[in-house]
Amino acid sequence: MKNSAFLSGFALNKKTLRHFNWFDIINYIFLAVLAFITLYPFWFVLIGSFSQGEDYSGGGVWVWPRIWSSASYIVVLKDSRFWIALRNTVVRTILATVLSVGFTSMVAYAMSRPNLKHKPFFQWVNLFTMFFSGGLVPYYLVIVAIGLYDTFWVYILPSIYSVYNMIVLSSFFRSIPESIRESAVLDGAGDFRIWLQMYMPLSKPALATIALWVAVGHWNSYMATMLYTRDANLTTLQYFLMRLIKEANVSYEGITWEIRNDVTPQTISYAAIVVATIPILMVYPFLQRFFTKGIMIGSLKG
Repeated sequence: MKNSAFLSGFALNKKTLRHFNWFDIINYIFLAVLAFITLYPFWFVLIGSFSQGEDYSGGGVWVWPRIWSSASYIVVLKDSRFWIALRNTVVRTILATVLSVGFTSMVAYAMSRPNLKHKPFFQWVNLFTMFFSGGLVPYYLVIVAIGLYDTFWVYILPSIYSVYNMIVLSSFFRSIPESIRESAVLDGAGDFRIWLQMYMPLSKPALATIALWVAVGHWNSYMATMLYTRDANLTTLQYFLMRLIKEANVSYEGITWEIRNDVTPQTISYAAIVVATIPILMVYPFLQRFFTKGIMIGSLKG
């Protein structure tokens, strides 16, 4: 019995190998190269952040640190500006994501209804804003005129609504059976209650997808800080990283000379990049299963 099982397995493997043609080999090689090109920059930054500064400046550190050192992380974590920027970014990301998903989903629910009055007009206005804008200078003047300049709300209110996200969500809402809404209407539920208690729970994949897009966008944004704020207490994490990388704007307050001798602005910037990436890497695996399902259903149905 064992010999027959082995022979049948061997025959199956030979059959599989015969179907493994040159196209498959080239395809796997291409995917391996693509994976290496994608992942190696992360690895390069990681080994740079754990390298001793003077040794790393000598070059040749490509695969593994020659001299290990955690001094760059100590400098980053003792910099008060880093914690201010991290606090602002975390609060901005959470608040903006919640408000954006809530407001956009309300508009998407309304746009998914066939009996919405003047719906073609609203659709035209939304699509127009996707392809045309007033430009940076008029936008800046509007921000100043409505009192958002140099306030924390400049991070939140201008980005609270996205036409593209609304289209994805409205497509998802249209895929929900109309009989569910009709049953709720017969029970006396209004549109707000139907949206909140029925459509929102049924749309978790699409909502998680939109939330991930919005959260990553806010986490990686630095333009609003650079253009619309002057207060150092409103600095966001990516703007802090940009200045750290471009200007070598390093603070050594409270750092011993021994640690200072083990770091350079480059290794410190690498350590800051790693620390700033960790929260997104922790959140993404929990949303990945919703992400794939949400984007497929939201884009194909409706």
